[in-house]
Amino acid sequence: MYAIVKDRGHQYKVAAGARILVDRLNAEAGSTVELPVLFFSDGEVVEVGTPLTAKKAVCKVVSHSRGKKGIAGFFRRRKDSRRRVGFRHDHSTLEVVSIA
Repeated sequence: MYAIVKDRGHQYKVAAGARILVDRLNAEAGSTVELPVLFFSDGEVVEVGTPLTAKKAVCKVVSHSRGKKGIAGFFRRRKDSRRRVGFRHDHSTLEVVSIA
């Protein structure tokens, strides 16, 4: 059994008990979040929403973390001008409790 859920413009394939990494949520660790389901399949029955189904995926916020540092460099030829910028993306880890 799996479902496709939507979270602020991103879609994730989830199953009960699975963990997913999403953009940081404004929710404390340990709290629950409901995500709308776009597609649901239990192996025999397939349910496609238009655009959403009546089901919700209940997820528990496990933790918040930061991603690996990404480095970007800017270089202007013949100008002796260089600039280096770093960025770390904020993530939240969700555990899917149930899809109902």
